[in-house]
Amino acid sequence: MCAVKLKRNHILLFLSLAFASPVFSQQDTLKVMSYNVLNYGNYCQGSPSQMHVYLRKIIAETEPDLLGLVKMQSIKRNATDNYGISPQGFGDSILQCALNPSHPGKYKYCPFTNTAAASTMDLLFYNGTKLGYLKTITLCTLISDFNLYKLYYKDPALALHPDTTFLYVLLNHTKSGTSSSQRDSQDSICLNYIRSSFRHLPNLVDMGDFNLHNTQEPGYQYMVQPADTNFRFFDTPFYPDQLLSYPIDWDTNPSLCPPYLTTSTRLSVSLPNNCGTGGGGKDWFDHIVLSPWIVYGQNYIHYLKGSYHTIGNDGHRTSISITDSSVVKNKSAPDSVIEALYQFSNKYPVMLSLVLSSNVTGQSLPDPDIIAGIQPPGDYRKISVLNPVKDRLCIRDLQRVMQGDITITWFDSMGRELDSQTIANEGEETCIASHHEPGIYFIRVNQKIKNFFFHIIQI
Repeated sequence: MCAVKLKRNHILLFLSLAFASPVFSQQDTLKVMSYNVLNYGNYCQGSPSQMHVYLRKIIAETEPDLLGLVKMQSIKRNATDNYGISPQGFGDSILQCALNPSHPGKYKYCPFTNTAAASTMDLLFYNGTKLGYLKTITLCTLISDFNLYKLYYKDPALALHPDTTFLYVLLNHTKSGTSSSQRDSQDSICLNYIRSSFRHLPNLVDMGDFNLHNTQEPGYQYMVQPADTNFRFFDTPFYPDQLLSYPIDWDTNPSLCPPYLTTSTRLSVSLPNNCGTGGGGKDWFDHIVLSPWIVYGQNYIHYLKGSYHTIGNDGHRTSISITDSSVVKNKSAPDSVIEALYQFSNKYPVMLSLVLSSNVTGQSLPDPDIIAGIQPPGDYRKISVLNPVKDRLCIRDLQRVMQGDITITWFDSMGRELDSQTIANEGEETCIASHHEPGIYFIRVNQKIKNFFFHIIQI
């Protein structure tokens, strides 16, 4: 065990003795999976012990290196946590009973949060032999927590060159329903935070259940067609795989993209239980979108073209269950795995593969992160923005975290900058005139390296 210096002054605290050898593979594969696990942790679908068995079969078949479980039942962070429903240590029980039985010690999970005091949360597991964890950053607490995780690749070349590759993962579970306004807000808040924290997108994976009904929803457009192309994400079946073309409304016409439908694995709303939705394959809610650096392989990680797929969906599941053999037998996975997918959740998981290249030169592109640009959540609890806004926008107690002149910038729900004003930050309340049309906006309060984003409702 020894410590080596990482690029940009980060400290790597783990280095395998095996890395001391100058002989190593030039490339490695990272399998990435996102899975809406439908209240995993309570008894909605069955006992947690039985759910562990189903997940174990799925993981043994797919062997992901990054696993984002979204819509888990919130886990108690301590004995006095009144918002957690699953018991303390439930994350450890997933490791012990579902992920690590066939690969002892392989999987770990990142620290989780529940600042929003929500009934569900997201949890990121990773292959600890390939990746190391650095930090968790909470970007949004509207309805539930949206966390950005920073990891690094345990590059065998670290023994020769103290320079590693960072990978960021954003887990997503936006608000469901036919109205997109709340999930548009969640997407916009998260992506505006990212814009304030990076010069351009790094190696970043954004994945989860986006609850999108079509490609024209504002939140989706903000990802794939932002005003600032430095922050554009790619949905791989559209590009670079080029198997689909925009626009698509899968809610109205799921037959346009049958292999990618992720809802539902079940035709009936009461079988195998009353938890979740039925109707068979009818919507594509779960996605994995990638930054340009990953799509184009610009900094030691690149997308393996054609690897994106919906696990258990053979392309013949439209309006039928994953287990239905009346049209055609589902041979996309062994029968025991198909049954486990049916029992475990009403959602199909999605997966793709990334190729990790070893940095044998010790050189890489400069990291685009602006470390000071993301403020700790604790600072936000010191500030209050008076909503809704009519004629004046007022922010209370801003002097507790910022002193002197500040700049307030308004953005619309698509992240487009509308106007900006620099004012003095004086007294307990800082106010500016507001003449925007009624709607949902975001403001950035900026002072040198400090940035705060707030959700604004103009009436």
